Amino acid sequence: MPILLIDGLNLIRRVHAGVPEVSEDRDEAVLNGCVASVRRALRKHQPSHAVLVMEEGGPSWRSREYPDYKRDRPPMPDDLVVGLPKIKDAFSEIGVHELSAPGFEADDVIASIAKRTSGSGFQVIILSTDKSFCQLASSRIILVDHFNNTVRNRAWIQERYGVAPEQMVDLMSLAGDPSLGIPGIRSVGVRTAARLIGDFGDLDSVIDHARDIPGKLGEKLRQGVETLPLMRRLVSLRQDLELGSNLHDFRWSEEMLASETETSA
Repeated sequence: MPILLIDGLNLIRRVHAGVPEVSEDRDEAVLNGCVASVRRALRKHQPSHAVLVMEEGGPSWRSREYPDYKRDRPPMPDDLVVGLPKIKDAFSEIGVHELSAPGFEADDVIASIAKRTSGSGFQVIILSTDKSFCQLASSRIILVDHFNNTVRNRAWIQERYGVAPEQMVDLMSLAGDPSLGIPGIRSVGVRTAARLIGDFGDLDSVIDHARDIPGKLGEKLRQGVETLPLMRRLVSLRQDLELGSNLHDFRWSEEMLASETETSA
């Protein structure tokens, strides 16, 4: 039985965005949609443990190191800020409890749990649409796009991005991620980044050969090459967090859904 790691805000904001603003009882519809999504995931994956990974307020280490990080990302809608505690309580009622770490994003918390537990022999399922998790994909770490019912495995990542999972950090360092405010190398997109990695093997080799690459591409690389170590740090998920939690506290079983249904009846 796998460990299910739920990227909380990724799921909640996706559900919230899918509920029309003109809906009557929108708050209730968002709450019910979030719970239904998690219940569906629990029934499908039948985990031995389930963790709702959230983020605490305040700056993360990335925004401290790079002030433009997520600068243009819109804030959480006011109604969702108000409704979030109730949504988390509803998750807790079906046995899915929250975990976060001050100063770190949910991605880093998830990556640290996945690294540690998969290394101990557990199968891990990460429920998220965030492409940053593609760098973690392996035989023991499975990425699931819950909304499109898609498994982002090695073949999917290779087809979508043109690189293997272990090369995703290099790709994102070069191409950047506009949604995070990470620029990468100007005018270098995913396809060009994948071609560079294919030609040279990895980011370090691209850096070493930047002076030899001809044309406008070589010029752009040389202009931005000094920023690449920072870009790599920003897009790399931390996998070394000490979270001070016991996995036993997140055990889950089918009976938790059944008891919640009986309580609600």
